[in-house]
Amino acid sequence: MSMRTLPLLFINLGGEMLYILDQRLRAQNIPGDKAKKVMNDIITTMFNKKFMEELFKPQELYSKKALRTVFDRLAHASIMRLNQASMDKLYDLMTMAFKYQVLLCPRPKDILLVSFNHMDAIKEFIRDSPSILNQVDETFRQLIEIYSCLPAGEFQLIRQTLLIFFQDMHIRVSIFLKDKVQNSNGRFVLPTSGPVPCGTEIPGLIRIFNCNGEELKRTEFPSGGHYTSSLREGSFDLYGDRVIKLGTNMYSVSRPVETHMSGTSKNSASHTKENASPNPLAKEELNLLARLLGGLDIKKPVDVDPGFRVNLFATDEEEQEAAVLRPPELSYQVINIQATQDQQTNDMLARIMGEFKEDGQASQSMLSKGDDLLAMMDGLE
Repeated sequence: MSMRTLPLLFINLGGEMLYILDQRLRAQNIPGDKAKKVMNDIITTMFNKKFMEELFKPQELYSKKALRTVFDRLAHASIMRLNQASMDKLYDLMTMAFKYQVLLCPRPKDILLVSFNHMDAIKEFIRDSPSILNQVDETFRQLIEIYSCLPAGEFQLIRQTLLIFFQDMHIRVSIFLKDKVQNSNGRFVLPTSGPVPCGTEIPGLIRIFNCNGEELKRTEFPSGGHYTSSLREGSFDLYGDRVIKLGTNMYSVSRPVETHMSGTSKNSASHTKENASPNPLAKEELNLLARLLGGLDIKKPVDVDPGFRVNLFATDEEEQEAAVLRPPELSYQVINIQATQDQQTNDMLARIMGEFKEDGQASQSMLSKGDDLLAMMDGLE
């Protein structure tokens, strides 16, 4: 398992979340100034300096519940509100979109190009806000510095870690179903044709060499697909053509997007329930999560906008029905740290929050309309 997977998972899921929210804000005709404020507040919170420092520390992935808590917090870092069913749907769409992208990466290192596509899009969302743009660029430079020099084997470990994380998630998404890239059971259909990975040759030829490196014999074989030479390699610089389209906005063309719970096997359901059971390492994970979420708790100003609700379903009735029909083992409950019962944890959170107050201008521009951190996290005990 790679210890460098968490930042890539977080940034890619965050990029997909912003794509979806942007599409829904437009669909609900939310006024431009409010929609822009939502995006700015979420991105500012995502790329807080102290938050990113914690995220980039080499560490194992958090559980699905813990990661969901982070994104629940992020989605409510502004004046926008999501009901439980809409938040479930948002998270389902985010995770399935990125899972598909990881599966389709021609080579493991291309996961970094997917991440850069998401970063490019995030920068476009806040192009008129220089201070936020500087925050994002700082994280971008960190990504380049840390990941561009990693060997191919490390990227393979990152890819395997991501696929293990996603392996039991089989949510059907209407866009994928219509494009016939997902089966009715929620599993993806991977192509056996197309361009080969950069730096590789089209399969179908075996060459035999002697000890001097001279070619002795060639044998052709049917490859089982229709392959073409790869395009040029994408740019791993701060600015450049990434070449691959994975990680770009699939909602740019207005299409209704629905999620459906797939009919998974009993083994899969029982495995999901097992994952939902108390974790013996939960206390340690909660401590890590508390540090990570410390930067997401910003005091709201007095002259606060009353906010508005975003519905990821066509109607309120559909949203209510989805909340009722969602299987309990697949629901993500809010995680609650009972920090008031643990003075040491309480002191740690207070110290972390003290560090965030030094950020001054950046902190003042962020809004956190969610519940207080100590009352927000529940369920791993």
